[in-house]
Amino acid sequence: MLAFGQNKQNVCRYAALAIRVSVVCACLLGILESWEFNRSERLYYRATPESIRAAIRVEPDCWWCYISLSREDDPHAEELLRTSLRLNRFNSDAAIDLGLRYEADGDIRRAESLLLQTFEVDRTYAPRWSLANFYFRRDNLTEFWRWARLAAEMPADDVAGLFELCWRVAPDPRIIEMKILDDDPNLLRQYIDFLVRKNRTSSATSSSLRLARAASIHFDPDRERLFLVVDRLVADGDATDATAIWHALIRYHWIVADTSVPNNPQFARDPLAIKFDWTLASVDGLHSWPGSAGLETEFTGQEPENSMVAEQIISIPPGNYRLESSYHTRNIAPNTGIRWEIADPKSDAVLANSSSLASDSPAHVSFLFSVRPDTPLLRLRLSYRREPGTTRVTGALVVTSIEIEPAT
Repeated sequence: MLAFGQNKQNVCRYAALAIRVSVVCACLLGILESWEFNRSERLYYRATPESIRAAIRVEPDCWWCYISLSREDDPHAEELLRTSLRLNRFNSDAAIDLGLRYEADGDIRRAESLLLQTFEVDRTYAPRWSLANFYFRRDNLTEFWRWARLAAEMPADDVAGLFELCWRVAPDPRIIEMKILDDDPNLLRQYIDFLVRKNRTSSATSSSLRLARAASIHFDPDRERLFLVVDRLVADGDATDATAIWHALIRYHWIVADTSVPNNPQFARDPLAIKFDWTLASVDGLHSWPGSAGLETEFTGQEPENSMVAEQIISIPPGNYRLESSYHTRNIAPNTGIRWEIADPKSDAVLANSSSLASDSPAHVSFLFSVRPDTPLLRLRLSYRREPGTTRVTGALVVTSIEIEPAT
């Protein structure tokens, strides 16, 4: 019995020792494999043909190495790409590169088959984009639009190339929008940026309205993007599209603003960075700021002789109108040149203006002006233009409100 017990203990010791040896061997093997992998990776990132070949010798299964080497070793590229695919059949980069080589060699059927097979194993953007390009080169517009649409359904971080390709097929923003766009905010914002770069801002109105409606998070980059579109439309004199986007921003609660004209008439809110809100003076010697009392402006006597105090682009239908404003001043003499103006936004010609604003007690100023059909946008401006024979203004102006109403 004693001998049996000792034998049993010895067996247990040997078994434990064998387990420890196995664990140590496994750890050493793991360390060796990790060392070889790290060495292979370091060689690969040197990015020379010699270093990539050395990486393959260390790690023969690194399928990505064969792709990189194929781009450096053109005579053996097909063989290298086929090896990469054999090691990883889900490797779409190698399949796409190989398909393009078949196409370049004139083997169109084989190229098409391989690209379609690639899409079956990889449903990401790259195979869809590659097939759209393939059918574009084959002048097969039916299949081109099909794959362009599929690519747009899974847009990458940058799909400007896809829009450029569509533009080469049909340089008509309405066709591109109809063929490939949906309400994906990522796609819409990239298409808007594409049209702005093309100086086709008027064509971005529909996509801008869709983005305003579709985006669930009103974050600053999109707001700035749509502000840019509105301001570009204003610069182009496109009142209809500019106001459509402006009203959509208000309707979908992207901004707090007024649909009436002018916007923010009591200056109760900080202005938005858009032409349909106030732009305030920012020059030496003249400072304006909004607040509960209205728009306050301080003149130090060092301001330029001709200065914009505040201005806003307005869009109102043709007709006759009356502008009225409430204000008061401190230490500003009469007829020194502070007045409201209506001006043409393109030529900056003054179309109508008020008398000078100067009153130590609350006062009102008003004047009539007309809007012609050919001037759908106007510049509403509070300006300072030093009158001849006067010194530069020193004092303060407070505008409590402004309104524009149809004139009877």
